[in-house]
Amino acid sequence: MAASGSGGSRADNGYGSQQPRRRKGPGALATAYLVIYNVVMTAGWLVIAVGLVRAYLAKGSYHSLYYSIEKPLKFFQTGALLESQKYLLIAKYLSGIVPSSVVLTAFQVMSRVFLTWAVTHSVKEVQTEDSVLLFVVAWTITEIIRYSFYTFSLLNHLPYLIKWARYTLFIVLYPMGVSGELLTIYAALPFVRQSGLYSINLPNKYNFSFDYYTFLILVMISYIPIFPQLYFHMLHQRRKVLSHTEEHKKSE
Repeated sequence: MAASGSGGSRADNGYGSQQPRRRKGPGALATAYLVIYNVVMTAGWLVIAVGLVRAYLAKGSYHSLYYSIEKPLKFFQTGALLESQKYLLIAKYLSGIVPSSVVLTAFQVMSRVFLTWAVTHSVKEVQTEDSVLLFVVAWTITEIIRYSFYTFSLLNHLPYLIKWARYTLFIVLYPMGVSGELLTIYAALPFVRQSGLYSINLPNKYNFSFDYYTFLILVMISYIPIFPQLYFHMLHQRRKVLSHTEEHKKSE
């Protein structure tokens, strides 16, 4: 699935009908930290992209490419969880450069970390599924664009191509990623039920039970209300940001 990356109208770069109050951008130290973080994350996802291409060229097949990028995928996707909340709060509420919903973005990051560790890592049998490659490719392209967008925005030199890609390619990449995530969880269900993975049965001294199989089904169901919100939020942002850019170009 990142967003997929993704809002109040007053916080989104000031593209509202009312002119928002001018905000102070982050200080030099905060900006340097954020730029370095985003450059590192961009480079990390580029490493994953190159790893996928090299493995495909070496094998001549797209099957089971997960193993070629497993370690960097785990590292950089987990890094997004460790840093995303702090980053988004600084960038959104101090400088306003990130036209995103913190809640939706947090869900996207957490769901991706969950897929990486609690499903793909934990259920070895699904690692050869083509659905894993589906969400890995979608995540990789999305994150390269997203972190590049953040980096250039912080430097106040955002190329239109990157802005366009950020607000256009998600139209295909988000459904592609979500499809891969859901298919992978679905493929894991029989193995989870058979092994009792992460489940806690009664009786026990805590008088508590947990069925991981049922939990995974609930996770899949949660995509129904949340994904449309994320997707239509980004469609709204696309109309607002790109139309603003076109109007600005015409006025020059």
